[in-house]
Amino acid sequence: MILAAITRDVSSNINDCELSFHERQRIDVAEAIAQHEAYRDCLAELGARIVSLPAEPGLPDAVFVEDAAVVLDEVAVISNMGAASRRPEAASVAEALADYRPLEFLKAPATLDGGDVMRIGHTLFVGLSRRTNRQGVEQLSELVRPHGYEVQPVEAIGCLHLKSACSYVGNDTILVNRSWIDVEPLRGFELLDVPEDEPAAANALLINDTVVLPSSFPKTRARLEERGFRVRTVDVSELQKAEAGVTCCSVIFENPPSARSRGTTA
Repeated sequence: MILAAITRDVSSNINDCELSFHERQRIDVAEAIAQHEAYRDCLAELGARIVSLPAEPGLPDAVFVEDAAVVLDEVAVISNMGAASRRPEAASVAEALADYRPLEFLKAPATLDGGDVMRIGHTLFVGLSRRTNRQGVEQLSELVRPHGYEVQPVEAIGCLHLKSACSYVGNDTILVNRSWIDVEPLRGFELLDVPEDEPAAANALLINDTVVLPSSFPKTRARLEERGFRVRTVDVSELQKAEAGVTCCSVIFENPPSARSRGTTA
């Protein structure tokens, strides 16, 4: 499978990032840049072709490119992000994606962050969160329905994004923190709970047959490996101070798109 991964360099002003659930801590910018580069190296080693966008010094959160778009096999939907300060990020991501997919755009009053969208086959589970509203869910559903996708809303009550609380890791399994979302819409999948003392560990990135996980969650790694999953860890500790996970720093999709299969992680 040929994968492309759109990424963006870390802003020198990342310390001015938006925060919703974390207390502000000083981010070591140089270390964040080094960790981000190691993250990109990891994606490349797992088979992704890296597309690097330049840093946006005036947009502190712009490294978190996942929130700017939802990329499917047939179309890329450009978000109207929930934080107004982040909306200018979408233009350059849209420009990059235009080389790969036709574009559709969400429009106000809809808001939606890509981090609230978990794709499993033909279903898009979409978090109703501080950043994604019902109009965003409805507009996305209208745009993707002609391509054969169903949108399923999920209440996200204790976290920034849906994928802060759950991630598809393959083999019909979702890694989950049940205390942060309503898991009823996820019925039909096997739910693998993260340890109580690693509540943020449910954000994981599936690339081919490997689950990428922050190195700060060793108990979750062990739990995954005990279940037979192949795990690769990366240190994103400085980026985690900005409420980051391992999904938010890239937009990964098949290039060229192929026949869809259950378990796609766009």
